Amino acid sequence: MAMDRDQVLKAAAALLSRKSTATMDEVARAAGIGRATLHRHFAGRDALVRALEGLGIQEFEAALDRARADEGDASAALRRLIAEMEPAADLLAFLVTENQLFEGDQVNEGWARLDARVAALFRRGQEQGEFRIDLPPAWLTEALYGLIGTCAWAVMDGRVAKNDFQYMIAELLLGGAQRSVEK
Repeated sequence: MAMDRDQVLKAAAALLSRKSTATMDEVARAAGIGRATLHRHFAGRDALVRALEGLGIQEFEAALDRARADEGDASAALRRLIAEMEPAADLLAFLVTENQLFEGDQVNEGWARLDARVAALFRRGQEQGEFRIDLPPAWLTEALYGLIGTCAWAVMDGRVAKNDFQYMIAELLLGGAQRSVEK
């Protein structure tokens, strides 16, 4: 049986986003392939997680490109980014909980690229007077990732409505990040 690697990764991402402890057998079943076929392409869970990391970084970079994060006012750009990230939110939620991806000296350089681009959006918002200057762009970046991941889990668990995903994240983050204008 021929295997489409991207389809297997997407099936693995969907399963692991819902059940992070899924076995390789469960991943193979979810992808509609045999365990031996899965192991020929991914030697084990670590290799699969690293491949998912690559897919996640690629998805996030594409979302940043589609959101045109460096155009217009920063608040609108942030709302566009949240909207573009929504389809990959489940994968991001899974990846940010995989400590192995962020330990040691083999951290994928893609994370640093993403962090820099998102932090630049927050920095631009600060320079334009839209966002608070007492919160570092790096912290606002981490807060965005956390809210996306947490909201993805809440939607998956049925605790919040999927239709509210973008609104809840943007309102909570912007409500805390926006600079208040004193009268």
